[in-house]
Amino acid sequence: MNIIILGAGRVGESVAESLVSERNDITVVDLDPQRLRALQDRLDLRGVTGNGIQPSVLREAGAEDADMLIACAPLDETNLVACKIAHDVFSIATTIARVRSPEFPGGSELMGKPGFAVDHVIQPEVSLTTYIRKLIEYPEALQVLEFAEGRVSLIAVRAVAGGPMVGHIISELPRLVPEVEMRFVAIYRNDAQGQDRQVICKGATRIEPGDEVFVLASTEAIRRVLDALRHRDQPVRKVMIAGGGRVGLRLARQIAGDYQVKIVEASAVRCEYLSTQLPSDALVLNGDTTDEELLENENVQDTDLFLALTSDDEDNIMACLMAKRMGARRVLALINRRAYADLVQGTQIDIALSPAQTVIGELLAHVRRGDVEVVHSLRRGAAEALEAVVRGDRKSSKVVGRRIEEIAMPAGAQIGVVVRGEGDAARVIVPHHDTVIEADDHIVVFLPRKRMVRQVEKLLQVSATFF
Repeated sequence: MNIIILGAGRVGESVAESLVSERNDITVVDLDPQRLRALQDRLDLRGVTGNGIQPSVLREAGAEDADMLIACAPLDETNLVACKIAHDVFSIATTIARVRSPEFPGGSELMGKPGFAVDHVIQPEVSLTTYIRKLIEYPEALQVLEFAEGRVSLIAVRAVAGGPMVGHIISELPRLVPEVEMRFVAIYRNDAQGQDRQVICKGATRIEPGDEVFVLASTEAIRRVLDALRHRDQPVRKVMIAGGGRVGLRLARQIAGDYQVKIVEASAVRCEYLSTQLPSDALVLNGDTTDEELLENENVQDTDLFLALTSDDEDNIMACLMAKRMGARRVLALINRRAYADLVQGTQIDIALSPAQTVIGELLAHVRRGDVEVVHSLRRGAAEALEAVVRGDRKSSKVVGRRIEEIAMPAGAQIGVVVRGEGDAARVIVPHHDTVIEADDHIVVFLPRKRMVRQVEKLLQVSATFF
C-alpha cells in the first residue's frame, strides 16, 4: 500500500513505524526537516518537508498514486483540510484524520464526502480513556480489549500463586474452572537470563506464577477468568489522577460519581477550569504531582489506583514510583516514548501505557487486507490480535468449511474465538480442533509476531480460482 502520513509527532512516528514493518510504501510529511531526517535514518520511508494542506506538497509526497492518507498533525484543522484536498484534488481512496474535538464525530454529514471527506475519525483521547476505564473496572488485568461489538474480550493478566489455574496445565482447565469457556492464546515468561520469551500454549503447558497470560473469552466471563489466575483484588474505590489535561479531564468526567476522584494539576488556571467541568464530589488540587509532601497530605497510601496522565514522561514515571513507594496499591503511567515504556513495564510501575499504541489498532483495521473489523496492537506493537469476517465457501476460501485443525495458521498463531450469528442471536464459541468454520463467522486471531500478518491476510482472502 502507498500511504501518506501527515505529521511526524508521536502518533505519526508510531504509525509510520508500525506500517513500515509491514512492507508498506510510507511517505511522511512534516514541517520539521530535522524530525523527518531522524525518522528516515531509523526507518525505511521517505520524508517530505512542507505544509500538508498545500496541494503541491501532497503532490511531491506522491498523492497522485497514494492509496491512503493518515492525517495526524497536531491541529484538527490541518487534518480535516488535508483530507478534503486528498479526496477532491487527488482522489485518494481512503482518508483518516486524527481529531481531538468532539465537535467532529465520525459518520456525521460534516465528515462525509460533501464535507471534509474523512472516511474514518481517530480520537486518541477517547480511545485512551476507554482503555483506562476497563483497567479501573478490572484492576487485576494488564489489558482488557474488546472484539465483536463487546461480546468477546482479550485479557492480559499476571498469574499469581494461589490462583486455581496457577501451577496446573492447561488441559486441566475444564476440571479446575468448570462452566467457563476460555482460550489461552499466549504466555510470556522470563527465562533464567531475565529475558521475556513466549511459551506456546498446549494442553501440557503449565501456568507458572509471574507468567503474563493472554486469554480470550466472552466478555461476561472476564471476572471468572481473572479469578482463575489470581486472587481477586479489592475493587477500586479511590482514584488519584496526576494531570488535568485532555485525558485526565475526560477520564475524571467519566468516573466521577462511581469512584472517589482526586485530580492534581500544576496550572492554577487549568485547575479553575477543571473545577467548572467536574462534579462537586471530585476534588481538584493545584500542585506538583512529584511533590512527596502533597501526596502524603492527600493520603496517597489509601489510593487504590494512581494514574499519572501528564504530557511529561519523566514526571509520570517519577510520580508513579513515588506513589507506589508511599503505599498506592496500583499505579499506571502514561509514557509516550516507547523506550521508556519498555524499560519500566513490570517494575514498580504496574502498567506503562503508550498513548500512540492505543490508536494504532484503529488505524491498522483500515490498512489490513480482507474483511477486518477490529485490530488491537499488543505488547507495544510486537504482537497483534484481530477480528475478521470470513467470506466465501469451501471452494473460494481457505478457511470456510474447514475444521480448525485443517487451517494452515502460522506457527504460534491461533483462532481463539468464533462468533456466529448476528445481534441477539450471536453465539460466542471457543473452538476445538474439530470445530468447522462457517461463512460469515467472525473469528478472533492472535498473532504472536507482526510478521505473520501477511500470511493470515492471504489465508483469509477469498479467491474465485482457489480449489
